[in-house]
Amino acid sequence: MLLVIDAGNTNIVGGVYRDGRLVHTLRIHTVPKKTEDEYSSIFKAILLDRGTAPADVDRVVLSSVVPSLTAAMEAMCRHLFGVAPLVLGPAFYPKLPLRIPSPHEIGTDLVADALAAFRKVGGAAIVVDFGTALTFTCVSGSGSILGVSIVPGLGTAVNALSRDTAQLPFVQLAAPESVIGTNTVMSIQAGVVHGYAGLVSHLVARMKAEMGEDAKVIATGGLCRVIAGLVDCFDAVDPDLTLDGLALLPDYA
Repeated sequence: MLLVIDAGNTNIVGGVYRDGRLVHTLRIHTVPKKTEDEYSSIFKAILLDRGTAPADVDRVVLSSVVPSLTAAMEAMCRHLFGVAPLVLGPAFYPKLPLRIPSPHEIGTDLVADALAAFRKVGGAAIVVDFGTALTFTCVSGSGSILGVSIVPGLGTAVNALSRDTAQLPFVQLAAPESVIGTNTVMSIQAGVVHGYAGLVSHLVARMKAEMGEDAKVIATGGLCRVIAGLVDCFDAVDPDLTLDGLALLPDYA
């Protein structure tokens, strides 16, 4: 079995693939100070609960945008699964069917997104990834990552309101029926959720115009479904796109 791990700023997401098919996923909070032993215990417990023994995993692919976590994740893989993970990074990029500008600046999760989207649509694509940051990655029909736009993610925006204001609470992200909130919770939800829907539609439209190609738009990430029902610019909603991109990497190793 193949295990892919996407270590992000908010969550560490994993996926178990059997014969090329995603059969299990897992999601845990990112805690950079946890040790390899702590992560080993967590991964082992969750995998066993999903019906997968660590011994069944014979390949691991790792993407990490949290540098302080990378070494612990690599050590965990060697200890728990007995294999060294294939780590996505600039040294691996020349093997991919993508041209990647500024390879030391782009997040490895965005490269995985771009690879999966390019393979799935067979041409130009825009990946809108709803994570800690909301990112828009443009891929040309010839396989060049043209560039990325980055804004604070929905959860980040809500957390900032709660943290930096005296009387605004943290609220769950959901779309209220009206954009005119009649209480504090609805007001924040209306502003953030519907406001971000407008942001997404605007950026996607401008990107398509600048690319000059019939780019397919794929939404992914943990919060993609919050916005998906409010916009008409997505051709597909695929929460597991990043994992699928990582699962493709052994093809190029």
